[in-house]
Amino acid sequence: MKKLVILAGVAALAASAMLLASGARSADDAKLEQLKGQGFARVAIANEPPYTAVAADGKVSGAAPDVAREIFKRLGVNDIVASISEYGAMIPGLQAGRFDVVTAGLFMKPERCAAVAYSEPVLCDAEAMLVKKGNPKGFKSYEDIAKDSSATVGAPGGGTEEKLALNAGVPRDRVIVVPDGQSGLKMVQDGRIDAYSLPVLSINDLIKKANDPNLEVIAPVQGAPVYCDGAAFKKGDEALRDAYDVELAKMKKSGEFAKIIEPYGFSAKAAMSTTREKLCAAK
Repeated sequence: MKKLVILAGVAALAASAMLLASGARSADDAKLEQLKGQGFARVAIANEPPYTAVAADGKVSGAAPDVAREIFKRLGVNDIVASISEYGAMIPGLQAGRFDVVTAGLFMKPERCAAVAYSEPVLCDAEAMLVKKGNPKGFKSYEDIAKDSSATVGAPGGGTEEKLALNAGVPRDRVIVVPDGQSGLKMVQDGRIDAYSLPVLSINDLIKKANDPNLEVIAPVQGAPVYCDGAAFKKGDEALRDAYDVELAKMKKSGEFAKIIEPYGFSAKAAMSTTREKLCAAK
C-alpha cells in the first residue's frame, strides 16, 4: 500500500509539472497571438542610418526594421510601429513592456544576453570615429583619446561606443553623450568634440550626407571588436523569439536576407558566419 501511495504521489507531481510547463508555453505562445490581433509589433529604434531611419513622413526604414517588418509579416503580424529611444533606455523599455522588440543595432554582449532574449545575428559592423580632416590629434583608438587630457569623444548614451571609451580609460567628463548622428556630426564640425564614434556604416552614412571635405573617418577603431546585433525580445517571450528565428533562418537560406540588408552596406555573410551562442559568450 505504501508503495502505491508513493507512486501515486510521483505521478501527481509529474502531472503538475506538465501542467505548469504547458501553462508557461501557453503564456509564451500568447504573445504572438496578441501581436497578430493588434496587427503590429512595437519596435524600439535609434534613428541611426543605415541600421534604422525615420523619414520626414514618419515611415520607418533601415536594415534592422526592414528585416523585422518582413519577418513579422511572415508570422502574421502586418506591420511594425517604431519608437525612437536612446540605447541605454531600450532594454528597460522592453522589460517594462513599452516595446515588443528592439530592432536597432543593439549589439550582443553577455550582460545584454542575460537581460533579453536575442534572435540569431542580423547586422554586423566594426567601430569608427568621425574627426576633422587630417585627424589633427592622431586618433587610432579609444586609448589614444584617453591619453590626451584635452580630448573629448561623443557617443550615444548607453551605447557600445560610450562603454568602449570609458573602458579604455577616457574619463566620464570627456565622454560626451550625443542624442543622434546629426548632432554628433555638427559637434565635430563646430569643434565642441574632437571625435564622434559610431559603427563604420553609420559614420559613413553621416559623412556621405554631410558632403563636408573638412571631415574624415577613422575606421576601424584599433582594438575595438566587431559586433553583431539581433532582434531583442523580453525574457519570457522566447516562443516569439524562436518563431522569429525560424523565419530569419529561412530568409538567410533563400537569399532574401541578403537582398534586404546588403543595399544598406551590411554583409549577409558576416551575419551568417557566427551565432547568438558565440556572441553572447564573447568576453
